[in-house]
Amino acid sequence: MAIIVIKDKCKGCKLCIKACPFEAIDMDGKLAVINEKCTACNQCIPSCKFDAIIKTESEDGPVDLSAYKNIWVYAEQRKGKLLNVALELIGEGHRLSREISDDAKVCALIVGNNVEHIAKECFEYGADSVYLIEDPLLENYTTDGYTKVIVDAVKEYKPEIVIYGATHIGRDLAPRVAARLNTGLTADCTRLDVKVSSYIDYAVKNTTLDVSSLDPNSEDKGLKQTRPAFGGNLMATIICPKTRPQMSTVRPGVMQKRERKIGAAGELVKVKPVIAKSDIKIEILDIVKSAKEIVSLTDAEIICSGGRGLGDPSGFELIKKLADKVGGVVGSSRAAVDSGWIDHSHQVGQTGTTVKPKIYFACGISGAIQHLAGMQTSDIIIAINKDPDAPIFEVADYGIVGDLYKVIPQIIEQWDDAEALYDATTK
Repeated sequence: MAIIVIKDKCKGCKLCIKACPFEAIDMDGKLAVINEKCTACNQCIPSCKFDAIIKTESEDGPVDLSAYKNIWVYAEQRKGKLLNVALELIGEGHRLSREISDDAKVCALIVGNNVEHIAKECFEYGADSVYLIEDPLLENYTTDGYTKVIVDAVKEYKPEIVIYGATHIGRDLAPRVAARLNTGLTADCTRLDVKVSSYIDYAVKNTTLDVSSLDPNSEDKGLKQTRPAFGGNLMATIICPKTRPQMSTVRPGVMQKRERKIGAAGELVKVKPVIAKSDIKIEILDIVKSAKEIVSLTDAEIICSGGRGLGDPSGFELIKKLADKVGGVVGSSRAAVDSGWIDHSHQVGQTGTTVKPKIYFACGISGAIQHLAGMQTSDIIIAINKDPDAPIFEVADYGIVGDLYKVIPQIIEQWDDAEALYDATTK
């Protein structure tokens, strides 16, 4: 889709400029000109009294899909430190690139200022190439600034697939980039495939989709983007067959990092951005971290979660004691959040946070499929529940059938005894 101005009809009245919410129209003499900020929102079309603005299917005709190659991963960083989700996506991009073709590459895209040192870490976790965009105006994240330089880079280098972490920044940035590029975006994906056979295997094991009509030997290498829909009650797989790049945001904690290879190297491409202060509509005066306690479930090695089986919100005081004792963080099921017992930031599951800790304690959680989808890849799952037939025991490595208000205090007591014994033997 593209907005164009018919030169012979334009009278230079500037009504379209007043109507545009994105400052996407300039005047070239007495002629209105659409610039790159246009999102094809259509606000300018009814404002024109001379029918001089129309929307076309495509500005340049059908997209040449063969001109696009490689997979780009937006390597999100904060203050020069890579987010864990970026490393997970590099690992996933490496897998997908090898399934597309032998010469396809996974490329990390780093945007910021004085962040070249991050490239080394990207290489060590599997990136074949790193595209580095640096400028003082990119020191801190701004939607306008990052969108402009990424759109320019995509237009120049033409990646076939671009994936972002579904973080606060990723969810803000990816839609704006997709709109500027007139392509599609699938948000909050939990699975990506390029081979039809891989997708069929996944669908048969994890969903109720009818895949009997699909040919596992098909040469279709389009990106199959799977995400939960309708509150997590079904899984939808979305494709983008007519435009490029194919774009997705992916939930943190879903994909697998590759094993780090110290000293690995690759191609570093320094992209010189064309950006001015006028391209950024906001000015960042200061960055203030929230005084509110923030729970980081995606990076936690131990998570202690409570569910409806706690009985009331006071039960989370016991869960907090367990988490403090074992060095973990507090999680919850959707039922506990919906009951108002704990903040949504603690929720684990398809409609919350997908996690992959070393140890996951599920206390008073029955094990609804939406919750299991968000934590079943944990290294060790310990379930505590009164009901011996609770679905949670089907995925648990260790199951304790009993009253959590009796079991958890015993675990804490045993932990204290183990610590005391360790201290005594190491002195």
